[in-house]
Amino acid sequence: MSGVTRTPTHLTQGGATDAGIGASTLRPDGTLKVTGEFAYSSDLWHEDMLWGFTLRSTVAHAEIVSIDTSEALAQSGVYAVLTYDDLPTEVKNYGLEIQDTPVLAHGKVRHHGEPVALVAADHPETARRAAAKIKVEYAELPVVTDEESATREGAPLVHENREDHHAGHVPHPNIVHRQPIVRGDADAAARRADVIVTGEYVFGMQDQAFLGPESGLAVPAEDGGVDLYVATQWLHSDLRQIAPVLGLPEDKVRMTLSGVGGAFGGREDLSMQIHGCLLALRTGKPVKIVYNRFESFFGHVHRHPARLWYEHGATKDGKLTHMKCRIVLDGGAYASASPAVVGNASSLSVGPYVVEDVDIEAIALYTNNPPCGAMRGFGAVQACFAYEAQMDKLAKKLGMDPVEFRQLNAMEQGSLLPTGQVVDSPAPVAELLRRVKAMPLPPENQWETTEGADVRALPGGLSNTTHGEDVVRGIGYAVGIKNVGFSEGFDDYSTARVRMEVVGGVPVATVHTAMAEVGQGGVTVHAQIARTELGVDQVTIHPADTRVGSAGSTSASRQTYVTGGAVKNTCEHVREQVLELGRRKFGTYHPAWATAELLLEGGKVVTDGGEVLADVADVLEDEAIDLELEWRHRPTEPFDLRTGQGNGHVQYSFAAHRAVVEVDTALGLVKVVELACAQDVGKALNPLSVVGQIQGGTTQGLGVAVMEEIIVDPKTAKVRNPSFTDYLIPTILDTPTIPVDVLELADEHAPYGLRGIGEAPTLSSTPAVLAAIRNATGLELNRTPVRPEHLTGT
Repeated sequence: MSGVTRTPTHLTQGGATDAGIGASTLRPDGTLKVTGEFAYSSDLWHEDMLWGFTLRSTVAHAEIVSIDTSEALAQSGVYAVLTYDDLPTEVKNYGLEIQDTPVLAHGKVRHHGEPVALVAADHPETARRAAAKIKVEYAELPVVTDEESATREGAPLVHENREDHHAGHVPHPNIVHRQPIVRGDADAAARRADVIVTGEYVFGMQDQAFLGPESGLAVPAEDGGVDLYVATQWLHSDLRQIAPVLGLPEDKVRMTLSGVGGAFGGREDLSMQIHGCLLALRTGKPVKIVYNRFESFFGHVHRHPARLWYEHGATKDGKLTHMKCRIVLDGGAYASASPAVVGNASSLSVGPYVVEDVDIEAIALYTNNPPCGAMRGFGAVQACFAYEAQMDKLAKKLGMDPVEFRQLNAMEQGSLLPTGQVVDSPAPVAELLRRVKAMPLPPENQWETTEGADVRALPGGLSNTTHGEDVVRGIGYAVGIKNVGFSEGFDDYSTARVRMEVVGGVPVATVHTAMAEVGQGGVTVHAQIARTELGVDQVTIHPADTRVGSAGSTSASRQTYVTGGAVKNTCEHVREQVLELGRRKFGTYHPAWATAELLLEGGKVVTDGGEVLADVADVLEDEAIDLELEWRHRPTEPFDLRTGQGNGHVQYSFAAHRAVVEVDTALGLVKVVELACAQDVGKALNPLSVVGQIQGGTTQGLGVAVMEEIIVDPKTAKVRNPSFTDYLIPTILDTPTIPVDVLELADEHAPYGLRGIGEAPTLSSTPAVLAAIRNATGLELNRTPVRPEHLTGT
């Protein structure tokens, strides 16, 4: 592709073969990123490219009366202006599961910021100004913003004439999906309870807040197809949605992953992909689209805000008797991943506890609020916030230590979940709580120095609002459970291509997958797996693209498990072919070729006793072994739509947190001093990366506890704070010390015994912080994020 800046190219990783599984090898892209040399998708360039811009709706719900593009088309430098009427095929919608999202709005808009028209011009400012000249006349309609307005009699329907497969089992067309889970008799169990606690909880809308904006470059090809370079989480899912809209076969839409500046679920849905391709094919020129931060807030889905009602009962000796809950998730204007989020929220709503009698219902709504979908934790985050608050309420009412109460009711291997599924791998919930409680506490009054108060260590920080007066400390605990991988019968697999050959007299391996490296460190782990299985020092990671089979999404804490499993499986088959080649060439020279267990280590064929039989370079010579294979984890099954019973998940991960906070009770300011975490990871394939993932997930949980929320006007459904000026995320000054205790209890069903780790710490960090603030203030605090006015009553 002449004239294009470098995208993330082949990453060749060298080092000793002891830099395999279990070693803290450094990331090959790490130095490039911290020195500013790494090429992200927003850095893409073509010598003849145009710039694309998206015109978005200024209202949340309205009929489109007319669109006048004449002034925009007349502007110098403009090459194309597209609306719904310019779409090339009858396929005009897309979606992850339900194809309900228009490529460009037609007839009406359903949320603030919905794409209405596209512009391609020779300069980004020209494109922006041309878009501003497009005249759209709206006839505003009443907005649906919550459950009451969505399901009342005569409520406006966000989507008329639904035909998706969920429509037949929901009680109202404005409900995307409903999942009940019923086991035992919760009403009868409630009568046996000595204490009962109830609570209503509100979880705010959180943004993924990735730093790299949505961006990509679409290049028209001579064969009538298009080459798309883009930051995404799932190349093949994008391809499946893009090709029908363009009217092209999938082999003519060639996708390559560009540098991704974070994702956290926000890149599972399409953003600029179809728009860029449409403009490139219409103009015959490469088209680059880069969202600014304002656009980014409208260009991707967010975490579902939720309202949750819980009831728990317990005996006087602290054993849980029953649980009832109702979870209402706001899915916004389009379905995105809402059905799967409902499945997670319902099936994990009881938490990591043994409760035999449950009555659970979870629903997701269609509203005119911003669309919500995947975000780290995926439905389990909202539930964990509520059930952990309930655990503290019960412990307090029973006069028990909150950690001991949790340990008394903790699930373990062999426990039965409310869905009827048996937990068939280690579930060290009680041990994680013991470990996190046993960690040393940070010293009191850390702000005190010989020169006076160090305000950076106080609530309010450098704003210098206090020198310690009115500051009180609180400590809180929480633990959570998260599923790993795709669930509910989804065919969750990945593909890996591995090539082994001799280059310069040295055996080298090339690993090619379509895994999206979004910052999680998969490219590092894949090289480690190849070193371990093939005994080579040099491993090249091929850029991810659609020339190899699907790797699934970089989400659900699944990539190391599933694509790592695919790499391991393919390497094992390559190794066996290398050994078979060696047997044919050298088998007559040593009986061990036929009788011993053979391995590849340090570029040599060795017996399990360590005897060297041959150099791999001599075995391969000029031959290359090249295999592409798929790999799947154990199958799951859908939850029953009436009872919620079923083996819906393949694996679970667990993390526990202890939060230490200091609160300025006069001003309502919070300083999180420490967020300690203990987590079972099964097997730490790269311990350094494991700790980084745990600390990152913990920090995102901290953000939603005390600062992060997209504010939507309840009267207009318009977003009030689409900027990093008004949507706050934790900075280095807000991030506390995060000590991590890693437990490794192998899951015998998973490659190397590993357990997905990326999401679990996001669950329990939020309720731990809330528990600590409650402990400091004595307030109930049933919503996130906690704001100063919630603490001061002002």
